Amino acid sequence: MDGRILIVDDEKDMLVLLKRIIEKKTSHTVETEYNPLKVVELLRKQQFDIIITDLKMPRMDGIAILDMVKNIQSSTVVIIMTAYATIETAVEAIRKGAFDYISKPFRKERILITIAKAMEWQKLTGENITLRNSLRQKKECPPIIGSSPPIMSIIRMINQVAKSTATILISGESGTGKELVARAIHSQSKRKNKPFITVNCTAMPEQIIESELFGHVKGSFTGAWKDKKGIVQEANKGTLFLDEIGDLNMAMQAKLLRLLQEGEYKPVGGLTTKQADIRFVAASNQNLKKLIEIKQFREDLYYRLNVINLHLPSLRDRKEDIPILAYHFLKKFNSLNDKKISGIAPEGISALISKSWPGNIRELENCIERGVILCQSDTIKIPDILPQKPVAHTSPLFDHNIYTLPFKEAKEIITKAFHNKYINWILQQNNGNISKAAEQAELQRQYLHRLIKEENINTEIFKPVT
Repeated sequence: MDGRILIVDDEKDMLVLLKRIIEKKTSHTVETEYNPLKVVELLRKQQFDIIITDLKMPRMDGIAILDMVKNIQSSTVVIIMTAYATIETAVEAIRKGAFDYISKPFRKERILITIAKAMEWQKLTGENITLRNSLRQKKECPPIIGSSPPIMSIIRMINQVAKSTATILISGESGTGKELVARAIHSQSKRKNKPFITVNCTAMPEQIIESELFGHVKGSFTGAWKDKKGIVQEANKGTLFLDEIGDLNMAMQAKLLRLLQEGEYKPVGGLTTKQADIRFVAASNQNLKKLIEIKQFREDLYYRLNVINLHLPSLRDRKEDIPILAYHFLKKFNSLNDKKISGIAPEGISALISKSWPGNIRELENCIERGVILCQSDTIKIPDILPQKPVAHTSPLFDHNIYTLPFKEAKEIITKAFHNKYINWILQQNNGNISKAAEQAELQRQYLHRLIKEENINTEIFKPVT
């Protein structure tokens, strides 16, 4: 993907260097400008894919250029570079919408990799907009939210297979959006104007599942006082979504297999075979191959269902989608609860990204709903969305047996215990940043570093997940 890049820097030598590096190693078109005040004219005349701007410049700094770009060309990616590499400026730039932040001096590989990632982001974002619009054919089919590579791969696959007649098996952990994907497939299919029927194989009791699926005739069992039309008949010409297919008992699996193979079924107590023209989409959060090994799932049914497999990524495998998902749910629950919360605090977003989310998107949705309900201001903060753990009573560093030891030995034990607890606490408060931890503790950085080494403390565990 060839793109147009604008470089803004008040140092002309830097402009020449960057232009030479980029044009030598890529096929992108590069323009340069040393006067930041002229950038607005360039933006109004032509479209750029990427703008690389220095942070510290006279008359207009990089943050101001970033704000201007977002107002004039909101789809343009902005990369900030500076010799003033501080956490504060980096956070501000990213918070305002910068794609990345590069410190001077930098290796040419660093700038080339960042440009490549930015171009890929532009490509994926464009595809996401196109595909998401194509999935909005019906109001009852909510859009699939996200632009991470795993979810973009799923959206592309939906677009490719939806119009076919193939049976589709959707796998993935609970809460990853399997029904949403099934609805997206239906809304893109030739059956989009026909029924989309969902069957939850877990929730339906074994005693009535056959009757619910295939219907029954009057008098076929106690309580069957009239003929009943089944779900299969209702789904005729449409799509039948079998959720958690792994929980279906073996007897029903055999009857379902006949329906899939022949398009035929019999109502309970009926003598006449009926026909059904149905597109099947099944889903499971279980490993069906393992169920086959322990004789709890039919192998022939598995291969009949698994013509096309879509495996949905867990939320922890697409963490870059968490902010956009969080704001999507914020908008939803603002509307449902008649609230006007404007946003989520940056530390709140960081906390959401750091979580492992075993419940996936469903858990995140519940989390944001709780935040909207509990929020008492215009911004959701960490206590609104993440329940606070009860404060544990501080345990003593030692028990009374310490007094039975010689003074020197007892002092060493107590000192070591204190060092370990204090250093872990101070590092946690500062997200593993040794310099900031030393400043807060009023210690020399070298001394704190030596204590960390002596206590064999891994500082990486305190750093936020990125």
